[in-house]
Amino acid sequence: MRATGRIPVSTPRDPGAASTPSTPTSDWVSIREASALLGVSPATLRRWAEAGDVPAFTTPGGHRRFSRSALAARLPGAAPASSDLVRLGETADGVAQRYRLRAGGAAAAAPWLGSVPESSRVRLREQGRVIAASLIASIEATGEREQAAALAAGIDVATDYGRIAGTLGATMRQTVATFLQFRRPFVEEMAAVARRRHLDAASTAALLGSSAEAIDRLLDATLAGFEQAMTPRAGRASSARTDVEGNGR
Repeated sequence: MRATGRIPVSTPRDPGAASTPSTPTSDWVSIREASALLGVSPATLRRWAEAGDVPAFTTPGGHRRFSRSALAARLPGAAPASSDLVRLGETADGVAQRYRLRAGGAAAAAPWLGSVPESSRVRLREQGRVIAASLIASIEATGEREQAAALAAGIDVATDYGRIAGTLGATMRQTVATFLQFRRPFVEEMAAVARRRHLDAASTAALLGSSAEAIDRLLDATLAGFEQAMTPRAGRASSARTDVEGNGR
């Protein structure tokens, strides 16, 4: 049985219940193998599973199966496993839908948008969707190169978002506050993923850490765009002051 990141479906006659060990290609192992891997008793593993401390499921035949990668992460000195969405059995579309529901009232918390022309609000909303999709894709990616490529499009759009906000007259504080209003529901959704998938502390930290890192890069790009919009404005103000001073002489 090949691991797909989703909980596998076993037949009533569970082949893993036999004494033959699971093959290395399977991420799901029997309680006997899990006990040998960690050096703890089956009773301890059952208690951990019932408490949600280790990812596990019960086959139709009544046999518990444990995630090999999650168990390996509990070994001393083990590096935290990556927590990409596919491995966790999540889909980008599902996460995006739940994120939009959580973020539904975020725009209302940005009063400065009320004075922005409708065409500009539409453009900002579209850019917000692209940024969110890029963020989700980066969390879904399984390697550093794939994560960087997924986030690149979001960084470009976030820069443009900040530039537009500055051009429309938003202050830096308003721009950052608006970004943070959309940041919170995304972090909440990632925390919900960790709870749904019963991640241990190390895997939860890895998931939230990668999310925070990606969000920070997007915020930095937003501020870079805002500063670009402020540079011409500062130049015009300086020129106007020079003209006034010249006329006063």
